[in-house]
Amino acid sequence: MPKITEEALSHFKKLHFIGIGGSGMYPIVQILHSQGFEIQGSDNNPGDNINRERDMGIKVFMGHRKENIEGADAVIFSAAIMKDNPELVSAYEKGIPVIERSEMLGLLSRRCKNCICVSGTHGKTTTTAMLTHILISSKMDPSAVIGGKINAIGGSGRAGKSQNMTIEACEFQDTFLHLSPDIAVILNVDEDHMEYFKTLENLKKSFRCFAESASNAIVFNNDDKNTIECIEGIEKRLVSFGSTKKSDFYYQNLLWKDGAHCTFELMERGRKLTDISLCVPGEHNVLNSVAAAAAAIISGASVEGVKDGLTAFQGVHRRFEILGKFNGVTVADDYAHHPAELKATLEAAKGLGFKRVWAVFQPFTFSRTKMLLDDFAKALSIADKVVMSRIMGSREVNTYGIYTKDLGEKIDGAVWFEEFSQIADYVRENAQEGDLVITLGCGDVYKCAHMILKDGEY
Repeated sequence: MPKITEEALSHFKKLHFIGIGGSGMYPIVQILHSQGFEIQGSDNNPGDNINRERDMGIKVFMGHRKENIEGADAVIFSAAIMKDNPELVSAYEKGIPVIERSEMLGLLSRRCKNCICVSGTHGKTTTTAMLTHILISSKMDPSAVIGGKINAIGGSGRAGKSQNMTIEACEFQDTFLHLSPDIAVILNVDEDHMEYFKTLENLKKSFRCFAESASNAIVFNNDDKNTIECIEGIEKRLVSFGSTKKSDFYYQNLLWKDGAHCTFELMERGRKLTDISLCVPGEHNVLNSVAAAAAAIISGASVEGVKDGLTAFQGVHRRFEILGKFNGVTVADDYAHHPAELKATLEAAKGLGFKRVWAVFQPFTFSRTKMLLDDFAKALSIADKVVMSRIMGSREVNTYGIYTKDLGEKIDGAVWFEEFSQIADYVRENAQEGDLVITLGCGDVYKCAHMILKDGEY
């Protein structure tokens, strides 16, 4: 099968996307369409992305059929596409070049002169979004590929006209090693996806390979021991960020107006750059904003652009997103699915002044739940009330013999149910005026939040 290279891509005219409506596909479609490629694709499910693509003049077939790929110079597919997909099978049979989404993203990263790739076990979606905000405010017109929706760009990506690009770089199954960053950002390194990496040392090796692939600079978290170990001895430009003056970029005089609004001074090597106002909760997001500022400034962003971009930042879809209220109870939703993320989110929630904080948690994958069971119990215990669903296995089979009750029995007062409808009924019957209910997880637990608000199906 012919391999798609940068040289080969430049000669293609018509590209076919299998799963074109996916959130990971949409930004790539936007960028390639803006670069003059003829784009078409197929999907099984209608949605906002497909509507936007059709508005761009892109032909989208509903359903997967082998005849859909006729005339295509290359076929791009997502990792979620099965090997027996008729379009994928037909492409192989016809000898049409085929490339997986993460590999195509790698090619795009090499077509820009300033590609900033943001990695880390936690916070990369928010930080990439913050960074994109800053570059837009600095009139740098970036292209962007982000793992969550942000209002400023109307989705999870944008096609800019400059040589600047921001990419959320995911470590899952080493997909970030396809990228060629000019600036590699490492926010943190923590045990996750251990069903793949097996050991923390293997995970660190992957992050080190990612860091070494940077052609210009590595921006790293000077407060995180694992991150420091990953970049130790690498002979490249190293730029640190953190919470103290031991780092190149840091914050000082942090003042919280309330649990969701703060101000601080952004510092660079002892020099005050500007005052920053931020309206997303949690000190972890303050650190994320400093990381974004550091990467932006060494890319040529203005200090005024940093200030304006961060002030305008309103958060990311499914990142502490307030959805509504019922009977004086506030309902929010968050993507947190790792103990460190749960800890940061719940600590931020506890600082918002609510009467009680309810954690409605959907464990994701049997392997993660089994391997980090005690850490999950400790993080969830920060909440006043804990309600859980059955484990969402996703791509896994429960060969681990792990169940939600195993986690629930480690948390005082925790309850768990099989169905979201049962959780919604329980929360609505027991939550009190002044409480915060936050659904947590990277699966489909957001549906439960809407059931609690009674604007979703039972």
